[in-house]
This record gives sequence, C-alpha cells and structure tokens, in this order.
Amino acid sequence: MKSNRFLWLVVVIVVLLLALPVSNLLVGLPSTSLSQMEIQDAVYAEAFGALSAKCVNCHTTEHQLPFYARLPIARGVIEKDMEEGLEHLDLKAALRPEADGPVSEVVLAKVEHQVVSEAMPPGRYRLLHWNGGLNDSEAEAVLAWIGKTREGNYAAADVSLSFRQEAVQPLPQSGDLDSLKVALGNKLFHDTRLSGDHSISCASCHGLDKGGTDRKQVSDGVGGARGNINSPTVYNSGFQFVQFWDGRAPTLEEQAKGPVANPVEMAAEWPVVIETLKEDGELLKEFEALYPEGITQENVVDAIATFERSLITPNSAFDKYLRGDSNALTEEEKQGYALFKSSGCQTCHVGKILGGQSFEKMGREADYFANRGGVQEPDYGRFNVTKEEADRHRFKVPTLRNIAVTAPYFHDGSTGDLAEVVEKMAYYEMGLRLSDREVEQIVRFLHTLTGEYQGRLLQ
Repeated sequence: MKSNRFLWLVVVIVVLLLALPVSNLLVGLPSTSLSQMEIQDAVYAEAFGALSAKCVNCHTTEHQLPFYARLPIARGVIEKDMEEGLEHLDLKAALRPEADGPVSEVVLAKVEHQVVSEAMPPGRYRLLHWNGGLNDSEAEAVLAWIGKTREGNYAAADVSLSFRQEAVQPLPQSGDLDSLKVALGNKLFHDTRLSGDHSISCASCHGLDKGGTDRKQVSDGVGGARGNINSPTVYNSGFQFVQFWDGRAPTLEEQAKGPVANPVEMAAEWPVVIETLKEDGELLKEFEALYPEGITQENVVDAIATFERSLITPNSAFDKYLRGDSNALTEEEKQGYALFKSSGCQTCHVGKILGGQSFEKMGREADYFANRGGVQEPDYGRFNVTKEEADRHRFKVPTLRNIAVTAPYFHDGSTGDLAEVVEKMAYYEMGLRLSDREVEQIVRFLHTLTGEYQGRLLQ
C-alpha cells in the first residue's frame, strides 16, 4: 500500500515537472514588436527570425511573464533573469532593420559569443522552455549573418581575407584630414594660453609621449586642483562613439570645449582665451587662412578636434598580423588572442580600437564598487548624464589600443598592473577566474596592440 502511494507521488511530481515545459512548448514564446519588422535582406531575415523568436523574452522591455510566475519564489527568479538579460543587450534597440544602418559591432560580437559558447539561455530557462535555445540550423543562420554584416560593413580594406569576418580590425594608416588644420590644432593642443594662468595645455593631461595620457590616477589642473576621474588616452579618440567616460560629449568638438572652462582643469574663460590668442599676429594669420571668421571659440575647438582625429596609431604587431603577416605574433600572443575571444573580452572590446563603441556596467557579474568601497559621484558613470537608474555604474568601454603604455587603468585609475586588470575584468565582467597562465597569455596579446605615432612605436 505504501509503495503504491509512493509510486503515485512520483508520478504526480513527474507530471508537474513536465507540465511547465510542455505547456511552454504548446503556447510558444511571446511575440513582440520585433516580429512586425520587415527585413529585406534574406540572410538577415533568417537570422532575425531566429533571434526575435527565441531571445526576446529576456532581451527587450516588452518581456512577458509566464503564468507560473505567480508561484512563490518563481516571479523573483524570472524577473531577475529578464533584468540581467536586458542589462546585457536590448534586442529591440539593437536589431534594427538594415535601412537604419548595420547592426553595431558590439551587438554582433555579443550575439556571436553567446551562440558559439552556447551559454544562453541559462540552463534553468532551457528546463522550462524546451524550444528556448537556438537549434543548429538557427545558430548557423545567425553566424552567417554576423559574418556577412562584418565583411560588408566593418572589414578594413587591407585586412587579410581570413580576418574579414573578425570582430577586431586593423587601424587605418591615416585619416583624410586637412593638413593645415591638423598643424594648427597641434599648436593649440600644446598652447598653455588656453588655461587660466597659462600653466597647462591639453597635452598636460594627454601627453603624446605618454600614450596620450598623463599616467596619473587623476589629472592635475590649474592651481593644484585635482580631477576626480582618470584621464583617457587621446590617441585614436576620433573612432570613439562618444567622448568622456560618461559619454556626455557626443563629438570631439564638444569634448574640446569642456576642459578650458572647467574650474578644476584649465580654469579659463573662453572669451578671455580668444582675446589672448588674437593678440598673436602670426596665429591670427594662420586662422584667417583657414577660417573666414578668424579666431573664434568654434574655430579653435574645430582645429583641436581635427588634430585629435589625426592621432591614429597604426602598425602594431597585431595590425600586421591581421593584414596577413602570420609571424607578426608569437604563438603565446596568438594563444592570448584566442583566449581573449573565447573568454568574451571582445564582446565589448571590438572594432578598430577594441572598444569605444558602447556603455557597459562596471561590475556586471560581481559588485566591483562594493568590493572596492568608497563610492563617489564619478563612480555613477553614465547615470550622471541620464539620471536613469539602469545607467548607474555604466561607462564607455575604453579602447585597448596602446593599453600597455597607458597605465593606470579604469575610470578610477585604481590599478596600475595590466595583469591585475585582466584578472579583475574577467571576474567582474565575465564571472571568470582565470589561471595565472591564462592571464599571462592575454597580457602578452595586449602588448601587441601598441602602435606607432609618426612612424615610431609608442613607449
């Protein structure tokens, strides 16, 4: 009698366990506005169909809770999964029709990593949604679309054929810029008259002989004032999608305006600066030859921004490797690059400058700020601009170009050792504990990203 009761109990439990995934299989995944988008390109349409059908419930603001979310504990777990999914990637914003331009390199890299690693959806989600993951044909369709999109929109003209679909591309040798404006901008970039007491210039915080930084935790301003955030490199800044760690400047021109009038940086007033520069007869002639209006604030920042766009550092060992020189990297460095990719580093550090294309949360997998302590306003990142809670602790992803010569690292300048940076990023961003050997290999790869300026390797 007892054995029969036990058997019936087992049967009931099995039925209950099967009821949820079976019901999900019958009902299917919820539809969203993504399913209403019309995609003209056949390759994209096939990939889009798979992604919009399988991934949207945890990666859009339109997510819908299943009926069993009413059960105890279930709702909290499900909502947490969806919150984290949206934090990583908002597919509604990312998978726009091709008429609006190609999907970004960051989105392509994030999707590719999840498809290749088969890390998504989480195991507990698969248990309840037997059709929740991509099948083999769907995965192939998505990867084919990613490869085609990269090759058609992001591949460098001189990249080796075998790397045309790679997430990372070589830097161009130079930009198409007015050489006279570049020369004028160079003068202004090094001109201390842009500061209130004529003591510092743009180059004081962005030394071209120091990797485009000042190699300090925070920068020194006029009169001994101290900044509150690490000064990022100015090299390759023209390829950044926005400027400053919090992205408050959409262009280099907007960025160039800020430090001059900032009381803890150059502590000057633009009208005074302009009048001072006008007293320089030779400088005035140079301006009038390029700008009909002569010396104005707008023209000064235009010249400086043009110069900054010229600060490209090509011909790193890694660039040479991507262009087809298989001997440009050692086997250790190649292994480091492979590990860099398989660990998920290139889901954010993509494109020509390996970064600078998205905002990401500092401490995505573990709480960086709780462990570091002493949270201050600069640590809020993008939140300081948008006041959106979802942007708290989100920062523009820094470029990895010339990373070996731009210590200290992070927005807080708290870490001076590159190996420690790799360890922390692996843990806080990917939830990984790398071995000492793995860290060493990735660091070796990062050293290959040091490029040249004016024909000389940065030191």
